[in-house]
Amino acid sequence: MSPLLLLALGTLLVFLIMTALWLLGIRNKNFSYVDVGWSANFAVLALLFAWLAEGWETRKWIIAAMYALWSVRLAGHLAKRIIGQPEEGRYVELRRRWAANLNAKFFGFFQLQALLNVILALPLLIACMNPEPRLHLLEALGVAIWLVGLLGESIADGQLAAFKRNSSNHGAVCDAGLWRYSRHPNYFFEWTIWIGYAVFALASPWGWLALAMPALMLHFLLNVTGVRATEEQALRSKGERYREYQQRTSVFVPLPRKRLKS
Repeated sequence: MSPLLLLALGTLLVFLIMTALWLLGIRNKNFSYVDVGWSANFAVLALLFAWLAEGWETRKWIIAAMYALWSVRLAGHLAKRIIGQPEEGRYVELRRRWAANLNAKFFGFFQLQALLNVILALPLLIACMNPEPRLHLLEALGVAIWLVGLLGESIADGQLAAFKRNSSNHGAVCDAGLWRYSRHPNYFFEWTIWIGYAVFALASPWGWLALAMPALMLHFLLNVTGVRATEEQALRSKGERYREYQQRTSVFVPLPRKRLKS
């Protein structure tokens, strides 16, 4: 199947998934489902591209497994945090801002996430179309970088979940483990995962296009739906405790803590 036809089919699938989740969000008055859908859609695209693309089978299923394992792990982690719980603060704030035309604006937001799914799946598609019947050193390096990112993100998510399960930490700021060295270690290691995908795709024709994906993901993580929105919500909910945490802890890259001036 041609790359353009695969992209069209993938776009249709994730559009339908996001539309269903948008309708569920209206019904349950909880638009946090968008996060679960965005994460899970990559597994859908991975299976679709690996099944229908015309590249070498071994390469296709390696890159598909990389996307799908990360996707399923993250979607499962988010689902535990979202399903059956009140709408997350970021979306409560958007609900307030978009009150005049709420459902239509959230529909656009959900579909923007679907479009982002397709764009960010470009390294996956590029690798799946490569017919070369052997693996390249860059592909091995990509897998290694991806493993570091997956392990780091999993540890960071687990540490934060354990912190929140302790009722004595209610209203406190998590600064244990990786969170002691970065305010958002989960986002940093997620970005590392996208570097791994791009490096893997570099071994394929047109692989240089994949280098745009870590840059795009970095922009979204820092300025759109990641760090910026999360910090705004943390300041609203935790106030001065979070401001102090900001002053002594790196925002993204894990670094030694700063000493506050007395």
